[in-house]
Formats: sequence, C-alpha cells, structure tokens
Amino acid sequence: MRRPLRLLALVGAAALLAGCASTAPAPAASGDSLSGTVEVYAAASLQRSFDEIASAFEAAHPDVTVSAVYDGSSTLATQIGEGAPADVFASADEKNMAKVAAQAPDPQLFAGNTLVIAVPKGNPGGVASLADLARVTTVLCAPEVPCGAASQTLLANAGVAVTPVSSEQNVTAVVTKVAANEADAGLVYATDVNGRDDVEAVVPAGADAVVNRYPIAALTDAPNPGAAAAFVAFVLSDEGRRILTDAGFRAP
Repeated sequence: MRRPLRLLALVGAAALLAGCASTAPAPAASGDSLSGTVEVYAAASLQRSFDEIASAFEAAHPDVTVSAVYDGSSTLATQIGEGAPADVFASADEKNMAKVAAQAPDPQLFAGNTLVIAVPKGNPGGVASLADLARVTTVLCAPEVPCGAASQTLLANAGVAVTPVSSEQNVTAVVTKVAANEADAGLVYATDVNGRDDVEAVVPAGADAVVNRYPIAALTDAPNPGAAAAFVAFVLSDEGRRILTDAGFRAP
C-alpha cells in the first residue's frame, strides 16, 4: 500500500507545481516600439544641452541610439537640402529652418538665446563694451551663420564697425579661439560661456533686443520617423525644457 500512496503524493505535488507555474506572471514588456538610430542635426550652440538630452532620451528609449551632428545651422541646412540622411533638424534661427521648408513643414520653437562678448579668462584686452571690439583682436561668426547674423545686427544697432581677424562657420570655433587666447574677444551666445572657466562673458548693451529663436522639426523623409517624432517631443517636454534652461537658454 505504501508504493501507490507514494505515487499519488508525487502526482499531487506535480499538479500543484504546474498550477503555480501557470499563474506566475510573465516578464514585463517595455512597451516601447522605438528602435534603431535617430540622426539629429543641430546647431553647434546646442551641443552641450543636446548631448544631455540625448542621454536622457536614450534612457527613456533603450533601443534607440541618438547620433548627433553639430555645426553651423547654415551648413546643416545645406546638407539636409542636398539629401543628408537626417531625422531631426534643430536650427539656431528661423531663417535657416526656412531653407528646408519642404523637408520640415512643421517646425516648433523650443528655445531662445542672446549674445555676449566672450573674452579670455582675466579679460587681458580690457573689453567692457561693443565699442572695444573695434580696437582689440576680435573673431566673429560668418554673416551667413545665425550667430554671425545676430552679431551684425547687434553691432549695427550700437553703431560699431568691426573688422574681425577671422569669420568662423560656427559659434564653437569662435569660443575655441577666444579660450586659446588667439583673440581678445568674440561675440557668442550666452549659453556658450555658461559654466566654462576658461572664458568670461561681458553682457553688452542692447543684447536683449537681439534674440535668436530656435526651431526644431522632424523631417518628412526621416529614415526613422517614429524616433524622430519622439525626439522632438522629448525636446519640447518638461524634461527637455529643464535641461535647456539649466544650460542658459531662455524661452522662445
């Protein structure tokens, strides 16, 4: 009698285990259908904040990788117009976004920026105003670049004529030359000197009257349209705006 009882006990245990297994919860799904790479073309002045935004976006979407290209907005607009495989374009002004209106029919403003005079640490040239830029070695962005166009407007408003020692294709190059003491001063965005210890900022009179507004758009021929739309939404979200504000950007 012992052997049949033992067999029944084993059968009962197996049934109990099977019942437990059938009620165990299945592994939770992420619920995120986004994957692949999203190619973001962004103005050079956005690099530090967009690098942080990219990290936060990738944390929210683990199967997506953000690949960012930073340069002058005019250069990026030209590349997009020539068929560069971009998913998202973030420009430092509305003029260059308008150049790719066929590919970016619905841009949205997400940030604003103003100019400051960047000087090397210690301000060896003694720069205190826009007028001083006419007497010291000054580097500016090229006129076709958003920071260059804004610089020309700011200087014209102040009645100051400046002959720069070089005209750079993006604002990062201007900051780099000033930080390396290759120039006594340069006009850059306020965000470009925020948090740096190798350059100082002089806020010129009239700076608040010249504001660059930054638009962003997912491109109509984006190779990864889902991720492109999600990235734009993230930039416009509370988290994206917080990162931009911390970097020194103002509301558009």
